[in-house]
Amino acid sequence: MNSEIKRATGLLVIEVVNSNANGDPDRESDPRQRPNGLGEISPVSFKRKLRDLVDDHDSLFFQSLPQIYVSNSERYSILESRDRDLKSITGEMSKDVKNFDQKEFLESTFVQKYWDARVFGNTFLEKGANKGFIKTGVVQFGVGVSISPVNVIRHTNTKKAGVQEDKQGGMAPLAFRIVEHGVYCMPFFVNPNYAGKTGCTKEDIDLLKLLIPRAYDLNRSAIRTDVRIRHAWYIEHLNALGSCPDYLLLEALTPKRIGDGTIASTRWNDYEDRAALPEELQAKVSSVSDLMLV
Repeated sequence: MNSEIKRATGLLVIEVVNSNANGDPDRESDPRQRPNGLGEISPVSFKRKLRDLVDDHDSLFFQSLPQIYVSNSERYSILESRDRDLKSITGEMSKDVKNFDQKEFLESTFVQKYWDARVFGNTFLEKGANKGFIKTGVVQFGVGVSISPVNVIRHTNTKKAGVQEDKQGGMAPLAFRIVEHGVYCMPFFVNPNYAGKTGCTKEDIDLLKLLIPRAYDLNRSAIRTDVRIRHAWYIEHLNALGSCPDYLLLEALTPKRIGDGTIASTRWNDYEDRAALPEELQAKVSSVSDLMLV
């Protein structure tokens, strides 16, 4: 166990305004939505934004990070990169992937190189490789779910340039799909119990805390122009095993819908915000901070 990493409970309160925070490929990129109308943001999509921020070492963001990251950029490569070479990654794990040795694994190029593997774990495994190389991550993000149902708006995009050879103009029917308004809550958890298995360090977690507030601001797109992290609560426990049930902390910081919670909201003021933990819960944890204000 890495004693430097503290057990933590986190909660992202995400407001989506006229944007598609996470399209569903099985539904023609419609904003993700449950049968009961509640919206969803997958943890995979959120972690992708964090990975993209770390992956570009030449970006203004990465170059503005504390010097420990800039000077040691080789330690902050991304395993789940968009152009990864599976064969070379296998070689970085071990010279003999059929046999697993934990000590050798922690000293491997794989662990020393890939930030996301140390933090989020690794399910990468070539055929015939030892299952010991599969690791559960120190940090786990849950599904972001909207507090109230969301209203999805669909419009047709028009293009001045032709989309077919014989046409000078064109349309993409119902291609513009957005959530009018929604407030989503996405929990995340930092579990130091796994740090000794993945090689995760305090510096890795500190980088995560720097990334979260920038996840949407520095990853805007035409369909995702206005996604706001209203709060990024980060609660450290008194000990590595946890000093307060996670669900009590999450429930205490989840905004409460004002009025009829079965219909879609239209603005932030449709919710009663939570600005702090109740005193009885504050006494059970080491610290509470909003990463958006740090």
